[in-house]
Amino acid sequence: MNPLYESMATSVFERMSGLAAKHGAVNLGQGFPDFGWPDSILDAAVKALRDGSNQYPPSRGLPVLREAVAAHYGRHHDVALSAENIVVTSGATEALAATLLALIEPGDEVVIFTPAYDAYAPLIRRAGGIVREVALQPPGWRIDRAAIKAAVGAKTRAIVFNNPHNPTGRLFDAKELEAVASAARDHDLIVISDEVWEHILLDGQDFVPVAAIPGMAERTIKIGSAGKIFSLTGWKVGWMAAPPEMASVAARAHQFLTFATPPNLQAAVAYGLNDGDEWIAPMRARFAWARDRMTEGLRKAGFTVLDSASTYFMCVDLAASGIQRDDEAFAKQAVEKAGVAVVPLSPFAEVDPPRHLIRLCFAKRDETIDAGVAALARAMELAK
Repeated sequence: MNPLYESMATSVFERMSGLAAKHGAVNLGQGFPDFGWPDSILDAAVKALRDGSNQYPPSRGLPVLREAVAAHYGRHHDVALSAENIVVTSGATEALAATLLALIEPGDEVVIFTPAYDAYAPLIRRAGGIVREVALQPPGWRIDRAAIKAAVGAKTRAIVFNNPHNPTGRLFDAKELEAVASAARDHDLIVISDEVWEHILLDGQDFVPVAAIPGMAERTIKIGSAGKIFSLTGWKVGWMAAPPEMASVAARAHQFLTFATPPNLQAAVAYGLNDGDEWIAPMRARFAWARDRMTEGLRKAGFTVLDSASTYFMCVDLAASGIQRDDEAFAKQAVEKAGVAVVPLSPFAEVDPPRHLIRLCFAKRDETIDAGVAALARAMELAK
């Protein structure tokens, strides 16, 4: 078997969700919400399933969805896109895979910022690339221009950049965005910008896509996700937005990964994107409420919670909370003995990973949050 996969551990999300099911625990680990989707989009999917085509759609995506994605970004980010810029994929991770396979040649180096979504490194290596980590440091998780400069070399081909950032909940500021952009411009690099959390903004934050930064539109491949936008993660509808020549090459990689995505789901996402944006503000308000409820409960229980400005994740500092166990040991005891699943942060990095932090998903109903907080309080007592 391929040694890359033979030696690879099961995804931490799958592992912790499996333990949650086994032990009947509250699942605050895997990042899926239990509220937030517009019912009208579900109705549109049902109608398309019953009345529309259920055969192979075009590999690059239904024209109606590609046009809707382009129009959506024109409205929200004032960027000029057309259907030629868009390739629809079976989720954002598939978009990342197709992009990396199309871009990377054996020996190319790719910079990532850790802690990082755990698919990045394996996908880079499967494409023949070499991973170069830039470690972000808690509690601020700020991007440092000098650290990027140290990671970029003669063999660097691309930067994978995630903003808003999973798992930390950071929304990077203008200075940090320019640090990434200037490195790309100065060294003629492509930026694969994973922006799937672009609408999950809390506290009145504004999002700036990398492609909107001067000199970056021609060297940015944006990754987007309907699953994150509409809180329908199981639909696995994603896309890439890129200059047409890049999109065309990535589409050739995509055609031999999944080829196409279910047409009824594509049609429903197009309906949702075209139906207006009235759902965005209530969605953000509901996620902010859930974040604040979980944060307040955890802090009352004695946990040190790091700030979260976006996504539906927050991090807890175990050491600062008086817990001496590392993240893996705490997570194991929490799910087995206290009845709550969390995600340890150490699997999100390979070089000197942080071992005193856990990630929680706050996109849950009030009763789930309260049960999870109570269980974490029990876990804290067990760990001390």
